[in-house]
Amino acid sequence: MEELVYKAKLAEQSERYEDMVKIMKKIVQDATELSVDQRNLLSVGYKNLVGLRRTAWRSISNLISKEESRGRAKHAELARAYCVKLEAEMDSLCNEILEMISEILANKQNNPEARVFFLKMQGDYYRYMAEYQLTPENSQKYGNASADNANKVYQEAMKIANAELPPTHPIRLGLALNYSVFYYEVKEQPQQACDMARSAFDQAIAELDNLDEDQYKDSTTIMQLIRDNLTLWNSELQNEPKDGTQVEDL
Repeated sequence: MEELVYKAKLAEQSERYEDMVKIMKKIVQDATELSVDQRNLLSVGYKNLVGLRRTAWRSISNLISKEESRGRAKHAELARAYCVKLEAEMDSLCNEILEMISEILANKQNNPEARVFFLKMQGDYYRYMAEYQLTPENSQKYGNASADNANKVYQEAMKIANAELPPTHPIRLGLALNYSVFYYEVKEQPQQACDMARSAFDQAIAELDNLDEDQYKDSTTIMQLIRDNLTLWNSELQNEPKDGTQVEDL
């Protein structure tokens, strides 16, 4: 197992995420319970594989409207076909990791911290799917299942986190960050996104003096991401023009 973990870290270092995911599948299959290191490696591998495709999909989606506005129908058609290809790849990867997480939650992880970590991760991948499934072109085909599932598991994770983890815990903060992004980007409810993010930030600030030194850097980094999002979202609520800043998540 130690050798496999090291190989996964080598694959991460060389940015060969396909290799990294293959190794992590083997680790998940063989482990009775995943360590913090192992679950982080699993998260990094899939996040990079899906993240590359999310970025590509957003870029090509923006290109479609530009080509249409220029009267280049053939180019727009080709770009749309490429988006469909990316969506199929994301469907495959997201469903793969979602199935794996379901198995992990059922058989390998019982402590609250790990459960919140994997439920958050599950919510994230449903959210990624909802991003392209709820577009006008896809909504009739896919429906709201991914968005509904994301909301359900995020809620479950929040319930455990609020009961079992301190407000300054990086996993609890990361969950609040990503759940608020879900409200902003998928549900398109910026006020609710602001309320959730502000509550998490304020609760963490109130407990900052009690923050574990080992978690200080991770927690304060996530708090800064929450603050950045709040600045962006408050500008929108005040009808100020957007400056091109991207929403932050983990």
